Amino acid sequence: MHVPPKRVIRPLTKARTQHLASAELPTRHGTFTTHVFKSLANNEGGEPGEKEHIALVYGDVRGGVEIPIRVHSECITSEVFGSLKCDCKEQLDHALDEIVRRGAGAVFYLRQEGRGIGLANKIRAYELQAQGADTVDANRMLGLPDDARKYDVVRDMIDYLGIESVCIMTNNPAKVTALRALGIDVVGRIPVSVPLNELSAAYVDTKRKRMSHLKPTGSDAE
Repeated sequence: MHVPPKRVIRPLTKARTQHLASAELPTRHGTFTTHVFKSLANNEGGEPGEKEHIALVYGDVRGGVEIPIRVHSECITSEVFGSLKCDCKEQLDHALDEIVRRGAGAVFYLRQEGRGIGLANKIRAYELQAQGADTVDANRMLGLPDDARKYDVVRDMIDYLGIESVCIMTNNPAKVTALRALGIDVVGRIPVSVPLNELSAAYVDTKRKRMSHLKPTGSDAE
């Protein structure tokens, strides 16, 4: 069996990326082509930051314009253990369903637990939230940023897939700004509306009040 060589994307950029593997993945949402990438970037502490990220691609996106995408950061507590504290799993499921409904698109699943602070710090923040802090204050009490995520690898994955322009599924205008700053042609925003419970509703309300997230009321080009 022929094994293709690893492909390095944008080898001169600060956040180099390798494409490692791809295969079809049948899911309850539909059959996606799964691409695994490795980011060769270093984290802010200077330690090796190699992580494997995933692009779940549905339909033909190469050369496509206004391709619907979701840039989704890992949330093991919600997506694996069923935590009720956030709406991450519901947003991921919604994005996969919506992309299938639209006929083509991609979910970029980034290994950035806890908005980039890591699982241990996320659980430490949960303990502070149990004592009355909200998600923003808990991070600050730990000496951490409100949002430590980076999106360089998304630019590289989009380049690899040959997507010309995207419409991003998000209620977070800062994510739109960050992707555009990397040179990604974001031509529109698709609001995300998912069912909430009492705990996740409080979390989403905090993000709206303190992190400028938008209510899912119509699309625009934020």
